[in-house]
Formats: sequence, structure tokens, C-alpha cells
Amino acid sequence: MHPFTLPESIQARVAARCGTPHPFARLDPRRTALVVVDLQNGFMREDVAHAWCPMAERIVPHVNRLADALRKAGGAVFWIQNTFDARCETEWSIMQEMVTPEARARRAAAMSEGTVGNQLWPGLDVRIGDEVVRKYRYSAFIQGGSDLPERLRARGLDTVLITGTVTNVCCESSARDAMMLNFRTVMVSDGCAAVTDAEHAASLIAFYLQFGDVLTVDECIAGFATEEKDAA
Repeated sequence: MHPFTLPESIQARVAARCGTPHPFARLDPRRTALVVVDLQNGFMREDVAHAWCPMAERIVPHVNRLADALRKAGGAVFWIQNTFDARCETEWSIMQEMVTPEARARRAAAMSEGTVGNQLWPGLDVRIGDEVVRKYRYSAFIQGGSDLPERLRARGLDTVLITGTVTNVCCESSARDAMMLNFRTVMVSDGCAAVTDAEHAASLIAFYLQFGDVLTVDECIAGFATEEKDAA
């Protein structure tokens, strides 16, 4: 993705509502989880993808850097695996109805457990102590989507940094639902990828106006340092 900057007019509207343009600029890393959405072969490897996002590979270094910084500061990292199973045919049949039979078959082939497409992208820096969570809806936070909210609360985590692909579908869906489940929620602008810059920007702006904050990786890391300095 090309660098994204929040328009000044949009920041002014948020500042008028929140009292600051960045309500979550300060982040307690010990209560923060990095949630990495769908960075899997089935979205990133053209030969097995059912919904290829060429931009997704470009954000991997940013995601890895943020994961490393958050671990060192005492936070947690969760890798989300979009997964297709038999329940998707019945419990989420509307989504199946909205695509062609060929598209349904491609999604099942790319996202079923045990397939190459379902695997996390090999360039991700997944470490011992991180958690991997299977997701069965666009959102990782909606009922029936995953057990991520319960896992976060069990570890005392109330703040989430959303990264991954695509910005305007699974990332934004997860971020909106996280906020409505009472998690402080940040979409990381250079840690998310969409098919086009226009879709990426529209999604971030829509989220930022009402649901949470939009920060860069550098701004998140600076937020960890600020909170730790104040705590000392």
C-alpha cells in the first residue's frame, strides 16, 4: 500500500468528539494484543489464493516489527487463521449464496483446515508463546466467529491492535466488533492491506470516525514507550 495519512478535516472531527485526534495514542502494552488477521497463503499466494491480495505481502515486515516490539513490552500476539468447514454451508449460508458455485469451491479448497492455502504465510515471525486462533466468519469477534474475545479476556487484555488483510473486510469487521465488545481498538494503517489504496483509505476513515483509533506501527511502538515511561 502507498503511505496513508488521515485527512486533517477527519482528524478535526474526531478531535472535536474525543478531545484528541488520537484517543489511544498511549497504549499499556501489558494489556494489549496484536491481532493479525488472515495473513495466509489463501490470500497471499496467487497459485492457491481464492481472494488474492497482492499488497498483503508488503505489510509482513511491519507486522513482524510490531509483534516483536509488543512482545518485548509485555504484550501478546494472536495469529488469526480464516478457516472453512462444513458449518459455513449452513450457519453462514447467506455468504455462500452471494457467490458463484466456482467461487465457493475455490474458497473451500483454499481455506479448509490442512490445506496449503489455510496455512499462515511463511514469512510471519510466529513464536512460542503466541496464540493461533481459527476464525469462521469475516470478524474474529462476532458470535460464531472464533473464541478470540474469551482468550483475550482470560489473559487480562482489553486493547487490540488490528493488522492483516483485507483492510475493508475481515480487518474492519473484526475491529468494529471488538470496539462494540468493549475492547480499545486500533487499526494499524501500515499493518493492514487491501486490494486498492482507495478501499484501504475508505475503510480506515470509516472506522476512525466512530469506532476507534488509526495509528501507524511507529505510533503504536511510541505509545508503548510513553505508557511504560509514565508507569515508571
